[in-house]
Amino acid sequence: MDVTGSTALITGASGGIGAGIAKALAARGADVVLVARSADKLEALAGDIRAHRGRDVLVVPVDLSTPDAGPRVQEALAARHVDILVNNAGFGLSGRLAETEDLSRLSAMITLNCTTLTDLTARFLPAMIERGHGAVVNIASMAAYMPAPGFAAYAASKAFVLSLTQALWAETRGTGVRVAALSPTVTDTGFFDVAGESAGAGLRRRSVDQVVATFFDTLDADRPVVVDGRRNEVLAAAAHLTPRGPFLRVLGPRFADRVSAAPVP
Repeated sequence: MDVTGSTALITGASGGIGAGIAKALAARGADVVLVARSADKLEALAGDIRAHRGRDVLVVPVDLSTPDAGPRVQEALAARHVDILVNNAGFGLSGRLAETEDLSRLSAMITLNCTTLTDLTARFLPAMIERGHGAVVNIASMAAYMPAPGFAAYAASKAFVLSLTQALWAETRGTGVRVAALSPTVTDTGFFDVAGESAGAGLRRRSVDQVVATFFDTLDADRPVVVDGRRNEVLAAAAHLTPRGPFLRVLGPRFADRVSAAPVP
């Protein structure tokens, strides 16, 4: 997909995968809209993009885990159209659900990972369909493919993203708009500063650059789901074939014990 001259909105753009995608899109000729909670980090990234890539950048500092996030983002873009929407913002919480102490943090995670993603898609997708071109890429996760004891609500939120995106892919067939979910595995970002380092213990990590490369494969592919990394493609396929009962009985307790059982950070 040629992104030259397009406008791309990237949520969770203050660091990690979101920042990597924003810089790569700008390098390929797209103007970018950076959305996240941290205004300082967004401004720093915007300055780098303007200086080194010469593209137009709009900074929209919004806490996307709040119920009014969608309308605020749309209002900030009232004079622009969005050609590419990248719903990247999200975070995870580890620990057993019954031991969660900060329920407001749990609610914020679900709002961000599910509600705001759906809301933004519903706001910007109709205009793409009307124009007959555009793309929506939702960042899911390998966690979406199997229930994850000790990481239950996060995995469920990403399963929601996966299911929603697959249905939207079917709904938009023939419109000229591409909709796809990109499922990364453990990546070297600040994700585990929130989820806890134990959540990714023993797992092979991918680099942001590798995920960004897969993002562009996702834009080019006519598939509802793209998994980052060949090894992970095999694991995701195997997960669909594994009966849930035996998995949860045998591997579930071991997974739950490895993931931090500490109170939600």
